Amino acid sequence: MNAAITTASRPRLSARMTSLWIGVAIVLVAANLRPAVVGVAPVLSEITAAEGLSGTAAGVLSALPVFCFGLFAPAAPWLARRFGIERTVFGALVLLCVGFAVRSVGPVALLFVGNVLAGAAIATGNVLLPALIKRDFSHRTGVMTGLYTMAVSAGGALAAGITVPVAQAAGLNWRGALALWGLFALVALVVWLPQTRRVHRVGTSGGVGGLWRDRLAWQVTAFMGLQSLGYYAVSAWIPAVFVGRGFGAEAAGWLLSLASFVGIIGSMVAPMLAARFRRQRAVALVTTCVSALGLIGVITLPGGEIPSMALLGLGQGAAIGLALTLVALRSPDAQHASQLSGMAQSIGYMLAAVGPFLVGVVHDATGSWTIPLLLLLVLFVPQGVVGALAGRDLLVGRRSAPQRA
Repeated sequence: MNAAITTASRPRLSARMTSLWIGVAIVLVAANLRPAVVGVAPVLSEITAAEGLSGTAAGVLSALPVFCFGLFAPAAPWLARRFGIERTVFGALVLLCVGFAVRSVGPVALLFVGNVLAGAAIATGNVLLPALIKRDFSHRTGVMTGLYTMAVSAGGALAAGITVPVAQAAGLNWRGALALWGLFALVALVVWLPQTRRVHRVGTSGGVGGLWRDRLAWQVTAFMGLQSLGYYAVSAWIPAVFVGRGFGAEAAGWLLSLASFVGIIGSMVAPMLAARFRRQRAVALVTTCVSALGLIGVITLPGGEIPSMALLGLGQGAAIGLALTLVALRSPDAQHASQLSGMAQSIGYMLAAVGPFLVGVVHDATGSWTIPLLLLLVLFVPQGVVGALAGRDLLVGRRSAPQRA
């Protein structure tokens, strides 16, 4: 009898270990979805000076990966249907490593090429990891989405905070500083490798086309886009704003890192909080207001950068956590989650890419940081509105509220 019990327990133990390994692998991949973008910001002033880039060109450099998030996001569900989610994510990690290598060598043109490759790789992970969570952790959506978004925020925080200090300690220039993050991506690739033995393809019925006529899908998409626009615009230019106020590059990078580290709290708490309620309207409005208050502090309180950036980071971290949670909560199954994730991140990141570019253009035109920051502040109004609409107790593709157990 004891032998029978032991034998029966082995499959359960094996299943738990497999689930744990998948969870760890997802978190590690998620931690690589921001350093390729955020890691550029602390050395952007050095790149601009060394390569003679204008503010507009630097804005394009910062916006390019985010634009690629949107451009390549629709391909992710198709690739997942063709090759399986696990192998598609592995291919994305390989492409990310190649992107890091390409942009760290040769002329400045390769920096732009490498950003495109990295953006395409990250777009795939952005779309497929939420669908993977919906499929494998449907009973723990809030917790796993919280861990996922926490890892995303942590990756951005590390990139913002240690890129310059580590490069200086190692005697590296900006190219070497960016190349270091390729080693982190390589670790994720190795950990993810065992997942390639599993081939689970996303279903092919009921394509994304139906979601283009779904108001709720567009509301989720708009919230994803607006919160991402603010995040990437701030990540790209806030260090330069602080350098303009007399901060050193390292101090400016740490202020951005502070926002990212505090954002980890918001990105972890918001999904778990949102998953506890049938409606997420209040969560959307609160996160938007907290972000707005932080940016107001950055604009109007010179000398108060630390509390202002902490507040801004808390709100923006909670917003991205909520946006990704809404993809899962508004979807009836993993197939719809993949489709909604593709739509939200395709259109949403296309919109988000406007942020860094717009800030660079307006700064060039005005010679001031105040006006572009005020433009970002105004955009919190529509973000709050669409967030409240996306937070209703409905499912995409259905007119009625979801059935509750």
